[in-house]
Amino acid sequence: MIVRRRAVPTVLAAAAALLLTAGCSAGSSGVGFPGQLPRTAPPSSAPTAPATESAAPVKGSVRVLRTVAEGLKSPWGLAVLPDGDLLVSSRDEGTITRIDPDTGRTTGLGTVSGVSPAGEGGLLGIALSPRYASDHMIYAYFTSASDNRIVRMLYDDKKPAGEQLGAPDTLFKGIPKGPVHNGGRIAFGPDGMLYAGTGESGRRGLAQDRGSLGGKILRLTPDGDPAPGDPFPGSPVYSLGHRNVQGLAWDDRQRLFASEFGQDTWDELNAIKPGGNYGWPDAEGRSTDPRFQNPVAEWHTDDASPSGIAYVHGVIWMAALKGERLWRVPLRGTRAAATPQSFLTGTYGRLRTVAPAGDGKLWLITSNTDGRGHPKKGDDRVLELQVS
Repeated sequence: MIVRRRAVPTVLAAAAALLLTAGCSAGSSGVGFPGQLPRTAPPSSAPTAPATESAAPVKGSVRVLRTVAEGLKSPWGLAVLPDGDLLVSSRDEGTITRIDPDTGRTTGLGTVSGVSPAGEGGLLGIALSPRYASDHMIYAYFTSASDNRIVRMLYDDKKPAGEQLGAPDTLFKGIPKGPVHNGGRIAFGPDGMLYAGTGESGRRGLAQDRGSLGGKILRLTPDGDPAPGDPFPGSPVYSLGHRNVQGLAWDDRQRLFASEFGQDTWDELNAIKPGGNYGWPDAEGRSTDPRFQNPVAEWHTDDASPSGIAYVHGVIWMAALKGERLWRVPLRGTRAAATPQSFLTGTYGRLRTVAPAGDGKLWLITSNTDGRGHPKKGDDRVLELQVS
């Protein structure tokens, strides 16, 4: 559901307009993707790899460089500020914390008003505005008392700690909520549009209902309207037939990938085609039904239960919750180039979010205080990894 929005403050709006006129590139998406000039057409997602594309190396490696911060409570979303500091959302507390990755020092920005945490719902994904350098806006996906919604807030780091977040401006609401399957990952794509992974909230039929926002990937303008070029005119639905999407990432050819929770048999990594139907609840994992898109890779649910994903040098890295491991999926185009490889199995417990950190590195957030893990002293934490 699209809602009426308050105007962005005049000074910020004018600065954003000036940047557009000058032809400046968009800023960081908040999850480590390079900013690009916004386009209205969605990135492509070719079903097969062009003959000229080479495969990523079959085998890779992971080395834990350090623990950046620990003692976090129900961390979920991650955004990377232009200066390299990290913003981490707390699902159950409804707060956003800033972390200096050099010192581990944490600063509370404040509490996001309107968050109603329960079950798998609460303050979930966060992302920076593509014009963050001029508008200083943080976007967030959260569960309210009535639905899941997307808001944006002005971040003023000159104010005292705990008081740095402006009031949420609701851009989009009406996404079904439930005790489970709330989706929640948001990210700005290379086209400058806002993508959101939603869940079917435990009501399986919503995933195949094109009139419902549940069990979908949505594509919106930064103001919360259906984006130009969306596959179904007038609708924000970009793809359908999903059970619970919690990971979004683009490769270096602007193709979108998404991770998805299965039910009892298969979790999935999918290459997202505009207008594509990914089968749930009629199909879980690979299917012979020509109506449905088959996954790039699939896992038994005990080995994965995937959340965040990141793309680095031809590889999708996928954080696994129940599987308590980090999966490496080498790609050739939009197909897996080899059998996925796992790392860190059982070492850090449940893994929630992973994001590029530059120079072949990743940020990794654990999720042992989400009610399903086994928290130990120091959990949850942010780790820095060197990967190949």
